[in-house]
Amino acid sequence: MSSTHAENNATGPVPCVCFSHGKESGPWGTKISALAKVAEAAGWSVESIDYRGIKDPHERVVRLLEWCEQHEGPLALAGSSMGGHVALAAASRLTPLGVFVMAPALFVPGYEQWTPEQPACPVTIVHGWHDEVIPWENSLRFAQSGSATLTLVDSDHGLASVLPELEYGFRLFLNGLAV
Repeated sequence: MSSTHAENNATGPVPCVCFSHGKESGPWGTKISALAKVAEAAGWSVESIDYRGIKDPHERVVRLLEWCEQHEGPLALAGSSMGGHVALAAASRLTPLGVFVMAPALFVPGYEQWTPEQPACPVTIVHGWHDEVIPWENSLRFAQSGSATLTLVDSDHGLASVLPELEYGFRLFLNGLAV
């Protein structure tokens, strides 16, 4: 799957969703590929940054910020696990339309000081009740610190068992953004 950068002559640039994958996955894993189809069906272009080989979350944030500096037009960020942390950290320095994160790596022991501030845009978090990697309570803590929407689902860290719910929630998220 490749990114789409289209111009809509009647209304200007097509809005873009930029995805950030987790530590152990790749740019076009199952969740990102499924959500990219939802975005494209809703008229958005999509991009997914390749962070493979970059273990440091800060370096991933820098890569995302560099990409965002080159992008023109409306932008939403999305990410999973470490990619959720990266998307939120970048959003706190940008002005995206919104951020959609899944099981974000927030308040990780030893790295609590690196948990990003709430960005000044709508934030939607989806987290599994049975997450064995990042406790759902971390997402609750983050959501309570601002005005984030939090949905807890009957799943684990990978959220593969609730892919239809993720697609539905992502569609609602995109439809709710002021484009």
